[in-house]
Amino acid sequence: MNDQTTVIPPLPDEAPETTPRGGRHPVNIGHLVMGLAFAGLLTVWALYVSDTVPQDDLRWLLPVPWLLGGGAGLVAAVLTQRKRL
Repeated sequence: MNDQTTVIPPLPDEAPETTPRGGRHPVNIGHLVMGLAFAGLLTVWALYVSDTVPQDDLRWLLPVPWLLGGGAGLVAAVLTQRKRL
């Protein structure tokens, strides 16, 4: 049997960082809005299936996730635009 060991050389002490440390990563506003809307619609569906909310209340309850997602998208857009100025 041939026992060969591969020796990996150590990294230099001053190797450049490949990923920046700290800070925040940019928010994709479309993903944020659709994620919140999906989570809200899932919540409305769960409330309806569990008979917590009657069918008559769905008429005003279904638009709420879209409004909350849109509002969060507007806030995110304003905040990211404000940081660029």
